[in-house]
Amino acid sequence: MKTIAVIGLGNIAKRHRQNLKFIYPDAKVIALSASGRIADEEIEFADLQLSSIEMLIDSQPELVIVASPSPFHEAHASALIQHDIPVLIEKPLASEPESADRILGLTQQHSGQVIVGYCLRYLSSAIEVKRLLSHNVIGDIYNCQASVGQYLPDWRPNKHYTHSVSANRSLGGGALLELSHELDYLHWLLGPLTLSYAQLRSTKELALDVEEIADLVLTNDTGCVCSLHMDFVQKQAQRECTFIGSTGRLHWDLLTNTITLHNHEGAQVLYSVPQWDKNQMYINMVTDFINNIQRGECTTASLEDACHTVNLIAQIKQQATWGVTQ
Repeated sequence: MKTIAVIGLGNIAKRHRQNLKFIYPDAKVIALSASGRIADEEIEFADLQLSSIEMLIDSQPELVIVASPSPFHEAHASALIQHDIPVLIEKPLASEPESADRILGLTQQHSGQVIVGYCLRYLSSAIEVKRLLSHNVIGDIYNCQASVGQYLPDWRPNKHYTHSVSANRSLGGGALLELSHELDYLHWLLGPLTLSYAQLRSTKELALDVEEIADLVLTNDTGCVCSLHMDFVQKQAQRECTFIGSTGRLHWDLLTNTITLHNHEGAQVLYSVPQWDKNQMYINMVTDFINNIQRGECTTASLEDACHTVNLIAQIKQQATWGVTQ
């Protein structure tokens, strides 16, 4: 590839620009801010900065990564999709279900490849968990308990947490959208999920106008009950998932990249690669997409899943019990 672009100037956009330079060191990497403003400072890992989506389209990029805040995804992605430019949209697909549905509908009218960047599907232990579950390593799955949490003020040390996308409703913030990786991988591993119960909370500690804590109960088509906890408040980061089946229990720690099987024979570590470079999942995701582009393959599976996730989040917000933790 000779010309590639990334829309957005945040941390994830910088990561994508750096990775694209690594994959294609001789390619021209174009940067475009979400608002179209020209940054005063030099943009790292970018050869050129443009000020409009029209200028970007005129440059004929072979791939564009949309890493702007989620309320901007539809405007940015739609313009590119209509010109059959391959697009990787950072998660979530959109902040509202109507917007997600319109993006999905537009892709069905055009030939350009489009995927959504749920990178945890490319985590090495995630791929192994999917393989193990597909081989019925714990038999029929009865229950699933997933949890993710990290203290929001620690996410981006160079910016006050109240100014971040995560903290602002108008930018698509809140635990449900920001931590929607969990909803995506559960869908990927267990199939479509149906909401049974939801409680959303904010705290006096962070005092945000978005949900800081979410506790959900969901079920899949086989009757597996999933309990999911998501939060912005844990001082020690946590990301793990446990599957309880008819022949054993599978515990997956995403942070240590470890999978442990518990059954009547005891505990056995099935997979443990804690030193695995987490940036590799971003590289693998982009490389996989580029390979699909070059082969001319077009699949909307991840896009349909991502659309389902946005619609599920909207349903959760509508039906949840809301509260404030003292």
